[in-house]
Amino acid sequence: METIRNMFKHLHWANQRILETLEHNTEVDKQIINLFSHILLAEQVWFTRLKGLDSASLPIWEEIRIEACAELVKQNHLNYKDYLNGVTENKLEQIVSYRNSKGQEFKNSVGEILTHVGLHGQYHRGQINLLLRKNQIEPINVDFITFKR
Repeated sequence: METIRNMFKHLHWANQRILETLEHNTEVDKQIINLFSHILLAEQVWFTRLKGLDSASLPIWEEIRIEACAELVKQNHLNYKDYLNGVTENKLEQIVSYRNSKGQEFKNSVGEILTHVGLHGQYHRGQINLLLRKNQIEPINVDFITFKR
């Protein structure tokens, strides 16, 4: 459980670093903002599913302003921090049933979903860094090992 908690501390730290860079570079490619908002919207969708609620009406890909991204960073952090405080090793094995955005039903354990959320964001932050470099903006070091220093 400690590994998952560390993943989510890292996730928030990395989201904050991306957010700060985007707030200070107002002329970035829209694709960068879209990838960042996708990370945050997906975190929201997965949290909704973990809570046993219907996520069908929530967007996963939507163009949102950086101010809305800042709010999502804050809200997602609070949601997952509170959720993780109640998760035990046994709860990680609990199965969550949900429907994806196409209406297909899936079942995954809480542990699988939490791991996916952590890895999904890191994947897209790598894409963001590639696009930042292409736009002559210094990529952001969001490596876990840097976070742990």
